[in-house]
Amino acid sequence: MDEPRTPGGLPFNLDDLIHHRAIEDNRVEFKATWNHPIEPAVVRTVCAFANDLLNLNGGYLLLGIEEDGGRPILPPRGLDDLDLDRVQKEIHGACHRITPGYQPILFPADYQGKAILIIWAPGGDNRPYQASEAKNDGPEYFVRSGPMSVAARGEVRRQLMESAAKIPFDDRRNLRARLEDISPSLVRRFLHQVGSDILLADTPVDDYELYRKLRIVLPINSHEVPRNVGLLFFNEDPDSFFPGARIEIVRFWEGASGDLIDERVVRGPLPEQIRSTLDFLRSVNRERVRKLDDRAEAERTFAFPFEAMEEAVVNAVYHRGYDGPPEPTKVYIYPDRIEIINYPGPVAGIRREQLQPGRPGPVAPARNRRIGDFLKELRLAEARGTGIPKIRRKMKENGSPEPVFDFDDERTYYRTILPIHPLHSVFFNF
Repeated sequence: MDEPRTPGGLPFNLDDLIHHRAIEDNRVEFKATWNHPIEPAVVRTVCAFANDLLNLNGGYLLLGIEEDGGRPILPPRGLDDLDLDRVQKEIHGACHRITPGYQPILFPADYQGKAILIIWAPGGDNRPYQASEAKNDGPEYFVRSGPMSVAARGEVRRQLMESAAKIPFDDRRNLRARLEDISPSLVRRFLHQVGSDILLADTPVDDYELYRKLRIVLPINSHEVPRNVGLLFFNEDPDSFFPGARIEIVRFWEGASGDLIDERVVRGPLPEQIRSTLDFLRSVNRERVRKLDDRAEAERTFAFPFEAMEEAVVNAVYHRGYDGPPEPTKVYIYPDRIEIINYPGPVAGIRREQLQPGRPGPVAPARNRRIGDFLKELRLAEARGTGIPKIRRKMKENGSPEPVFDFDDERTYYRTILPIHPLHSVFFNF
């Protein structure tokens, strides 16, 4: 059973959370106050977040903030009229109606001069969970459906049962690693980058407590070990633990059978891999300015729109598998296109036709729930389901050909192809 804890200091940016800058709207709920009529809804939603059907790593309830259409009404109403210690005890007591045992993490906080309470309910390790909304109610399995928490029925319930006891690889404990394999300086840099106030506490927080607050370690027997996501983000060389956890950039002169111009290997924590790769792609990209007779403004185009390259690289790092095969993420640069390839291919449930222009994006559980959360907090990734539409939009805005997204029948790889802008095919040189 997860032990209830009430740590002080937030390991994320509260303002970003309230305004949905790093977390999808359907993973945040606002409640104006806490009282017994609200209690069943809180238990239902905590259970739904714990079941984490789409592997998005649960969600948050913020007590003390009213909402209008899912958006916060500010300044907050606050909980100043309540005893927060008593409220936290009541919430923990209500969540005892969730089975198997599960407790959310509670953060009392001050926002715009008002006391509020954040209930953080990350995806649980022992799903599926069921809950009784009230003491005399029968238990139900709850999941998130858009912005609501609903009972799982029919096909949705079947999907939830299939997810039972399947902890995403990035959230599992790593028995080959030690706490010393996590770099405290990388952890503190991350907290600074995301705007967490945990480092501003009057009493310094030791390294191991920071790891616990970020949920990048897990207890086992009499000691703690890192979760895989802790090593992917806060170890200097994740490739030493997860073969293939790196990016290889290769430039070709003419086609795949042509001469190599150069190749490089990008290592380091996942965010640094992404940033270094994007810096290199920015350095080889080209802008062309053309004066048009019929307008005052010049036409500016890029060989490849940076936002499309950025989204493709981030998606490849986010959605690849880190438990095999040992193939690195690859960025192949040709004179007429860029290909970004990750291994293995997409998770079951995603079909090729869903990747075609004009089709609604695929809805399937994410492969990595914690990687996605951390990348979003760093503003390197955006909300779920925005990647392919954004790449298409940025390519179109640049006047580039349609991008291509494909994978093989065995789902051994997933590839994004960004064709070069036609006006750059002659001028683009390495």
